[in-house]
Amino acid sequence: MSLFLALLLSQSGGYYTPQEAQQLFLKSNDAFHAKDYAAACDGYRKLVEHGAGGPDVLYNLGTAHLAAGELGPAVLELERARRLQAAEDIDANLAVARTKVIDEVVGATAQAPFFQRLALATRERTLSLGLLAATWLTLACTLLAWRLPSRRGAFAAAALVLLLVSGGLGLGVFAHAWVAQELVEGVVQPATAKVLDGPSEAAHVSFEVHAGLSVRVVEESGNFVKIRLGNGLEGWTQKEGVARL
Repeated sequence: MSLFLALLLSQSGGYYTPQEAQQLFLKSNDAFHAKDYAAACDGYRKLVEHGAGGPDVLYNLGTAHLAAGELGPAVLELERARRLQAAEDIDANLAVARTKVIDEVVGATAQAPFFQRLALATRERTLSLGLLAATWLTLACTLLAWRLPSRRGAFAAAALVLLLVSGGLGLGVFAHAWVAQELVEGVVQPATAKVLDGPSEAAHVSFEVHAGLSVRVVEESGNFVKIRLGNGLEGWTQKEGVARL
């Protein structure tokens, strides 16, 4: 980053130096331990807004919301932290938060779609780097098999194995792309949100959902989004009431 750009960002309030970010993080931790959850959330939120929202910050933010009884933001931030880093403390607090969700989705499907489960179980960056490496190694082995007839069998076999590995890694990369494109997930934020049978205030209220419930966003229309529950039940609710992951 150029000196001019760093100065511009710092003056505009859009950038924290590592020292500033660390100081605010520790200050927010102190507020949390003092049970000033509003101040703690405010500090962690500022770090997120200034590009310093790593898994530790998101975990602390979600935990502070959970301690404050703010279930919607708690599930949202803990889920965001979980997607950035697999950790037992994140999973534990997220599990606690979800036990407090009022809604029990009767008839929910037992498993998420295969590509969604694959994406959640892997890291896109790791898969992409592995795919790149495997592709280059496959090309190298193919070239060596052509240039060294005496070792052609060994290099051809290695190229075949690497090709299969590349296929598996490619499937994982595709899963992440598919999930990002097709599966827009969100978390209900208000204590209670009405779900209507159409994108209009005048539409009939079909049912209600409550803070912390995970839903899929399938469509938008004006100030409304169409959500789908895990059991396939659908309806329209206010866009501002569903925060996207």
